[in-house]
Amino acid sequence: MAVHVIDEANRCLNCKKPLCRQGCPINTPIPQMIQAFKGGDLNAAGEMLFENNSLSLVCSLVCNHEKQCEGHCILGKKGQSVHISSIENYISDTIFDKIKIECKPKNGKKVAVIGAGPAGITISILLTKEGYSVTIFDAKDKVGGVLQYGIPEFRLPKSILERYKKKLVGIGVKIRPNTAIGTALEIKDLVRDGYQSIFIGTGVWRPKTLGVKGESLGNVHYAIDYLANPDAYDLGESVAVIGMGNSAMDVARTVIRHGARKVTLYARGLHSNASDHETAYAKIDGANFQYGKQIYEITDDGPVFETVIYDEEGKQIGMEEEREQIYADSTIISISQGPKSKLISTTEGLKASANGLLMTDEEGRTTIPGVFASGDVVMGARTVVEAVAYSKKVAQAMDEYMKSKDEQ
Repeated sequence: MAVHVIDEANRCLNCKKPLCRQGCPINTPIPQMIQAFKGGDLNAAGEMLFENNSLSLVCSLVCNHEKQCEGHCILGKKGQSVHISSIENYISDTIFDKIKIECKPKNGKKVAVIGAGPAGITISILLTKEGYSVTIFDAKDKVGGVLQYGIPEFRLPKSILERYKKKLVGIGVKIRPNTAIGTALEIKDLVRDGYQSIFIGTGVWRPKTLGVKGESLGNVHYAIDYLANPDAYDLGESVAVIGMGNSAMDVARTVIRHGARKVTLYARGLHSNASDHETAYAKIDGANFQYGKQIYEITDDGPVFETVIYDEEGKQIGMEEEREQIYADSTIISISQGPKSKLISTTEGLKASANGLLMTDEEGRTTIPGVFASGDVVMGARTVVEAVAYSKKVAQAMDEYMKSKDEQ
């Protein structure tokens, strides 16, 4: 273990106004969790975490802690913040398999959850606890969504997602893998078959394109496709990654682990858009960084860039005349992604914004009564903890909706 969690727990000041908790998007009861842990009640600490955030075990590994809980820790003002993520991970990992999810007796109502990502898993657990019979439909063969197919193994061990699947099945959730709603089955079929409420958490799986010449060449790939199954790709020894967000860091670090000798990330701006830690790890792993480079086209030899000219204040003031051909065996485009349109095109009345994201109110209600949504398909590519926090509100709204149908 890189950090001794007992030592870290003993450093916690148990502040009266816990800024760490304020910095957490899901308001994790951090001081109470640490006090229970220090008091020897590991089970209570774990149950506290799971009750607040059923994906606590995942969030302890993949959250941007430096900008959330740890970034708000008072000790970080003059020294080193308490390593809250390690404490949370130790507790969550140790007690996860023995946590018993208490569920109310079945109420005879069925709920369809489309998408087995962070939002779908959260909704499924919360509504099953309330007595609903939940069926998850997912286009892929394994649960987890972006956790399974968009985050590398070295950041999130896939065995954790198998443990979540076991937990879901253990409380009675039915899972239909390899079933994309909007193809053979549509939302109207779910309504016909008696699902009283439907949740959409399909994520964002359509890569955003550059729109430049050469994007369809055989040596060009998209980050979201590559991360889903890196073993399927033969990228060669030199790889150019266009983009510098967290996903681009995952791509670069994965490519290096699969044998590439030279990996360079290119950004139009003057700094990385990824978290400080992810950027630092990519550099340590051996990735190179080039700033002020705007893609012009991609050739069989690699990407061609224009160099952006910035003034002293960092404002773009022009482009250098000469273009630069970069020689790379493969180019991976990592500039975010948007939602696929199958559901919208096959569901009358389901509306989306101009960029394809589903339109909802603050509690996840879509433009069709009884159909709800949350996660990236509503907010765009965001963090896991934000998807979970939003989904908690949506689960409550779904519960209220189905109970209100009884009163009519």
